[in-house]
Amino acid sequence: MPSFVRGAVSVLAVATLLAFAMPAVAAAAPTTGHVYVDDNTGGVNTISGFDRHADGTLSPMPGSPFVAGGAGTGSGLASQGAIQTAGQGRYVLAVDAGSNQVSVLRIKRDGALRLVEVASSGGREPVSVAEHGGLVYVANSGAGGSDYTGFTLDRGGHLTPLAGSTFALPDSAQPGEVLFNSTGTNLVGTRVGSSLIDSFSVGSDGRLTAAPGSPFPVQGPGPFGSEFRPTDPSKLFVSNAHGGPGNGTVSGFSVAADGTLSSIGASPFADFQTAPCWIEITHDGSFLFTVNTASDSISRYSIADDGTLTLLGSTRVGGNGVGAVDARLSTDGRNLYVDESAAGQVGKFAVSGGDLTPLGSISVATGAGIAGLAVN
Repeated sequence: MPSFVRGAVSVLAVATLLAFAMPAVAAAAPTTGHVYVDDNTGGVNTISGFDRHADGTLSPMPGSPFVAGGAGTGSGLASQGAIQTAGQGRYVLAVDAGSNQVSVLRIKRDGALRLVEVASSGGREPVSVAEHGGLVYVANSGAGGSDYTGFTLDRGGHLTPLAGSTFALPDSAQPGEVLFNSTGTNLVGTRVGSSLIDSFSVGSDGRLTAAPGSPFPVQGPGPFGSEFRPTDPSKLFVSNAHGGPGNGTVSGFSVAADGTLSSIGASPFADFQTAPCWIEITHDGSFLFTVNTASDSISRYSIADDGTLTLLGSTRVGGNGVGAVDARLSTDGRNLYVDESAAGQVGKFAVSGGDLTPLGSISVATGAGIAGLAVN
């Protein structure tokens, strides 16, 4: 055998042995989106970012956590919607409850965040923010500055206060959330402290007109989280958190064009858990999930065409005392992510219709106190 052939055979043999000897390196699952957490850190607030992969897993984003500019409280927030994506996915809006501000951060092509500006929230202790078509409303919950205040968000990511938009609330209100329906024609806010729901029609100028009879008494104490049905902007669902052990419920309402609320069927609907606080509805409008903070569980309901809820069961979230709070679905609807605030983690679930399968949790570097989730 010629020497150059023998050499080639030897090289091939060595390469073959090395290939068998070296462990296979699994290809990283492709990144299909991102998950953001308002860390609500005392002092300088930050936003933790995670890459979401095709299999539903999360991995910390390079450069995370990102500086938000304002200050958090460091102890969690009793609210839903502390962080949202806005501007058709170009920005993240996050409340800075410790400094009475709202941060606007640009979402870069790789999902990383760049601070654009920090603006006054128009009140004290902002806890929830909502955006539709460049119109933004913030719920402020602090004594002496509890209100809903409006802003406009321009294409550059700058917030401008909307003159004449502030709707003052009593100090006892303790708003839990402010949110738009999918058409931006109605806005509601929950008053956890006084068990009332504010409901408004939204004018073409962005200002609010209270519905006749608003604020509306609710069907259970402590109305907290809420969500409009994605496929029907006239259907609203609200969790009732303060019914006591095993007495949690979810209310269903029909919403008229002027914001008037009327009960759906036999509402409220029991979940037999404690402190249902946060609500998320599947993108097709077929199923509703509510996070029961004191039970560390998620109740699962099917939604009938008329908005009637049927309880399917409950799924555990992590171990005892993880402090399950805000929950958000991935944009493809295949995964549900849950803020496990007391444990400083984000829980992951696979979604199949109204069923949830736990996929474990990932730690948030900033630890406990996290408040709110947003996905894009």
